Amino acid sequence: MSFLKNTLWLKRIIIFSSFIIVSLILWNTFVFFQKFKEEERAKIESYAAAIEELATRDLKASVSLPLKIIEQTNGIPLILVGEDGSINTWHHLDSIQALDSVYVENQLAKMKKQNKPIVMKSFDVTQYIYYRDSDLLNKLTYYPLALILILVLFLTIVYMVFKSNKIAEQNKLWTGMAKETAHQIGTPLSSLLGWIAILKMEKVGEKYVDEIEKDVYRLSAIAERFSKIGSVPELKKQNIIAISKTAFEYLKLRGSKQIQFSFSAPQEELYANANHELFGWVIENLIKNAIDAMQGKGALSLTIENSQKNINITLSDTGKGIRKKQFKQIFKPGFTTKKRGWGLGLSLSKRIIEDYHSGKIFVQKSEVNKGTSIQIQLKKIS
Repeated sequence: MSFLKNTLWLKRIIIFSSFIIVSLILWNTFVFFQKFKEEERAKIESYAAAIEELATRDLKASVSLPLKIIEQTNGIPLILVGEDGSINTWHHLDSIQALDSVYVENQLAKMKKQNKPIVMKSFDVTQYIYYRDSDLLNKLTYYPLALILILVLFLTIVYMVFKSNKIAEQNKLWTGMAKETAHQIGTPLSSLLGWIAILKMEKVGEKYVDEIEKDVYRLSAIAERFSKIGSVPELKKQNIIAISKTAFEYLKLRGSKQIQFSFSAPQEELYANANHELFGWVIENLIKNAIDAMQGKGALSLTIENSQKNINITLSDTGKGIRKKQFKQIFKPGFTTKKRGWGLGLSLSKRIIEDYHSGKIFVQKSEVNKGTSIQIQLKKIS
């Protein structure tokens, strides 16, 4: 509880700090932008004063200072307009595009929207200097956006690292719990096997003892599966038909009598590199999901086919089916359409088949209220 509380406070601090940083960036950029804009206007005003000075100065007088002031306006596009609104001249526009009068008119329209004109008088002739922000100032408008994006990227990386560390810790916890559960189950299982041996010696209800023995061996297989969580499973050459049929027959005997079970496979044995316990777990998960989807009534078939390179295992049911947009969602952790359950069976199955066995598992077809077919593809070996 304390960890969750600390985590919540940490998130709040990070969000608040991010808001403060972004606000400071935007404010400083705005202040800098306004200051830069004022400096450009001051340059244009100096330009106007320099033009007026040149117009009234004696030809023999030095003109170096006014010319130097005029040069400082390089990079600031401007247009000189007469009292009648006609364009007299322009500076720092694109020299090629400016040959087109329409381009110059468009530039003048932009300048009128951006800045107030500066009035310039020389020899009783009044002209207006219109100008727009320099390319450098325009680029600066994107500066805060770039900073915010960098900040968002940084926070995203921090969040992902934090989340991955948290997930890693949780995975370690669940792995440890799974292995400990498997270890704890092992002791009573050994005792039960001993009692079964005694019951067999006493010849007490052999039929029932055999079924009890099957259930105990199943518990042992489940414990073995849990012990493998968090470890890289060992793959061996396995007869896929035999593993699939064992899981199928076990659940068939314990399934509803109103379900019609059918198993179809080639006569020859089909082999693939697989882990016996984990692959059997996948088949059981698929069968259980199919039984739940049919609510204990319908038809369930498991078909194994031999293709050129793969072994195709298809499990079909006549259950409630799923929509096409859910074909991939059903394999995500936590997704379930049942009132009870964790939504982990199919996600575990996908991980076992695709990550551990380098195979494929997918919804082959499904129709709402008609049924679903899920197929597994494993690479065949000789």
